[in-house]
Amino acid sequence: MKRILVACVLALAALPVLAAEGLNVISSSHDVTTTMDRLEKIVTGAGFKVIARVNHGKAAQGAGIALKPVELLIFGKPKAGSLLMQSQPSVAIDLPMKFLVWEDASGKVNIGWNDSAWIAARHGIADQDKLVNKMTGALRKLATRGAGSD
Repeated sequence: MKRILVACVLALAALPVLAAEGLNVISSSHDVTTTMDRLEKIVTGAGFKVIARVNHGKAAQGAGIALKPVELLIFGKPKAGSLLMQSQPSVAIDLPMKFLVWEDASGKVNIGWNDSAWIAARHGIADQDKLVNKMTGALRKLATRGAGSD
């Protein structure tokens, strides 16, 4: 019985962080600021336009509220986003794309982003599968590079 319990605990530890519906999450091997710096550089290098970088932790501190480090990177490629908006204008509420980097209660740093297929399904976009698949792969690749040790 103990072996089964240990096996279950180990299996659960290997699963990705449980997140909100449609949110992909991976762990980073860097602190929040370093992870976000890496992501910003990687995203820009991949031809995306960075629209904003929001430091929620710093804003909370300015309001006298203690908050673990958390930053948001807003970025996009108008060519891709505009095609989605042609299919369904309401998708603009979820665009441009975003990476959220935060430190959880245990001190682990995470990168989260909205799943492109979830966004497409949310807005009933069924005519852009190739683009959505490309976006899905690109976002995972960018996040993985940002989280990595290279």
